[in-house]
Amino acid sequence: MRKLLFVIAAALMVFGCTDNKPTETKYVSPAPAFNEDSAFQYVADQCAFGPRVMNSAAHDSCGDYIASKFASYGAMIYDQYADSKLYDGTVVKMRNIIAAFNPDAEDRILISGHWDSRPWADHDADEANHHTPIDGANDGGSCVGVMIEMARQLKLSEQKGDSAFFKLHPNLGIDFICWDAEDCGTPSFAEEDPGNTWCLGSQYWAGVRHKVGYTARYGVNLDMVGAHNTVFYKEVISMMYAPSIVDKVWAAAHRIGYGKYFDYTDKPDHQITDDHLQVNQGGIPCIDLIGSDKEGMAFPTTWHTINDNINNIDKNTLKAVGQTMLEVIWTE
Repeated sequence: MRKLLFVIAAALMVFGCTDNKPTETKYVSPAPAFNEDSAFQYVADQCAFGPRVMNSAAHDSCGDYIASKFASYGAMIYDQYADSKLYDGTVVKMRNIIAAFNPDAEDRILISGHWDSRPWADHDADEANHHTPIDGANDGGSCVGVMIEMARQLKLSEQKGDSAFFKLHPNLGIDFICWDAEDCGTPSFAEEDPGNTWCLGSQYWAGVRHKVGYTARYGVNLDMVGAHNTVFYKEVISMMYAPSIVDKVWAAAHRIGYGKYFDYTDKPDHQITDDHLQVNQGGIPCIDLIGSDKEGMAFPTTWHTINDNINNIDKNTLKAVGQTMLEVIWTE
């Protein structure tokens, strides 16, 4: 009997000497898989209308397409129509498109991006192209493509019963806002700049909300989120108004494996006038998730050139941004 006890004790000592470090568990996201092929198609569909410049048939037709896609995935659509003026006094007919999910919820998250495209390729290497409208596949189209695919995923989640998004978040509403007239600011070839000509749609919304008393917990504005060789830096105005939201989005990206796109490098000169400024000044903390070129340029190389077309959209970049944004809202 003593011998048997000795054997048992020896065995316990052997097992006791094994490595008892806890096994590292890989993080499993609760968010569904963002479909980059689907998002890419939504970008291509927008570009197929032609440049979405103000006061054009392509612009108006594409606006109807965007609203109909969101509506088909269950969103309540609010349209904001208003007039504004370009640098030269031209009156433009604007349409902000707001797609609201769970519209009666008071606690809301705002995700936005502009849907118009630049009327002038004024940064093209060939000066002969400076008065040419651009497709805006990345600068505008990519933002809307990502948002529509997010909306589609919200709709698909309804098929999952208790794991559906609004079953998990019954008191949370999601608003996708497509700003108009963001990209018709004074061109570089203009002799005079009257100022305040960018982000006209969000300027209007900041003063006249689509719903009386509207507010949101926070916002994320998307801009140029689909180009090759893209990286995202922490933008200065975002860090001034909403540093905790920057941290939330960057942490989500790194948590799910897209850290190479979301750089923590301090860029004190990376200050962008974009639609998020109007949202912040309206009292909602909002960040700008805006693409830069990995080689050090402030914006992607196709920015405001005729090369901003569907051929220069990278599905991997769309995936990184879309999956990160799904992770952000699903983990609220």
